Amino acid sequence: MKHNKKRNTAFIYEVLTRELTRAILDKNHQRKNKVISIMKEYFSKGSLLWEELELYKVLLETTNLQDNLAERLLKETKAAHSRLDEKQLFAAKSQLIATINKNLSQDAWNTFVPNFKSLASVKAIFNSKTPVKKKVLFEQAIIDTMRSQRALTESSSLKPLDRLAYSSFIKKFNDRYSKLIQEQKDLLNRYITSFADEGFELRLYLNEELSRLKERLGTFTSDDLEPMLSEKVGDVLEYLEGFRKREFTENDLNKILKTQQLVEELANNDHL
Repeated sequence: MKHNKKRNTAFIYEVLTRELTRAILDKNHQRKNKVISIMKEYFSKGSLLWEELELYKVLLETTNLQDNLAERLLKETKAAHSRLDEKQLFAAKSQLIATINKNLSQDAWNTFVPNFKSLASVKAIFNSKTPVKKKVLFEQAIIDTMRSQRALTESSSLKPLDRLAYSSFIKKFNDRYSKLIQEQKDLLNRYITSFADEGFELRLYLNEELSRLKERLGTFTSDDLEPMLSEKVGDVLEYLEGFRKREFTENDLNKILKTQQLVEELANNDHL
């Protein structure tokens, strides 16, 4: 079934989050600011595209439901989507596509999105023009996923439906992203989604993560470390203590990413 990825709200959002991640890792501040501006303009909480994206997430991320609940959730999600203004959605997507083309270039559409097939399946379910037989098959696949223990996320072994020109990007992205530890990936993901939920999830995450970092760093005494490293740990602890008094910035993001790496290295005895 032919799928227009540029009209898939969830795909566009995935493209933007990956473009933002790449810009952050490459320290491309100009491109990062452009992506953030686009996400704030089109995916702010309460916007039409944000509402549709939330419906995608319901079907893609829900797991461990009983059969009757999965079927009911699918029915209610489809009903909620049918109440969205189709003409306004089309217009909003057209504006978003034009904005991406103008500010990020056509190359952004070549971004590799591992769960593309899942996103296309959900769009087909929401599309009133999808043939009945195909829609039923897509819906059953979604119900099976909602009953399972794994959501249709990028970790799923699903292949793209079309031949995207993504080879060079995959290599560059994976070379950078795969070197991050899990805590750094979690922080980046929360930072990216903070532009859609006004930072709520990011603030919750930081409360826990900063406490963890302070606790882990506090276990290393000056006797355990080389003098220069001991001084560095002291500076980091002082920074973490004063962090709550300030508004979170990109500079804080970089410092916390480095602190997470430091804690990981200390735990592995790399610098003891």
